[in-house]
Amino acid sequence: MTATEKAIETLQIAAAAADAKGGEDLVALDVSDPLPLVDIFLLVTGRNERNVAAIADEIEAKLLEAGVKRLRREGRAESRWVLLDFGDLVVHVFHEEERMFYGLERLWKDCPTVAITLPAPVTAE
Repeated sequence: MTATEKAIETLQIAAAAADAKGGEDLVALDVSDPLPLVDIFLLVTGRNERNVAAIADEIEAKLLEAGVKRLRREGRAESRWVLLDFGDLVVHVFHEEERMFYGLERLWKDCPTVAITLPAPVTAE
């Protein structure tokens, strides 16, 4: 099984939002085969707790604008690892230390990656 087109579109919106708030090391994993209720995990790193919170908030706002409602959110109070569940897409926004410690890329290493297309940076003329 592979991720649905809707999940991939949702991923692109979330990734652009994360990038706009300084999210780093964006990785999308197609987890549709081992997890029948989720298509994609998006992993994002923030530099500190405020950055993690800002990234999570921006992702929520942009997906809500696109008509995608959050089903669940965990970890926002501490902002060390915020999990945002949008159904087909689950976003993990990590502080760098938590991302290295939990190593979700290692846990899901058998899952293929999904290409992320970010908007071109705007340059001042």
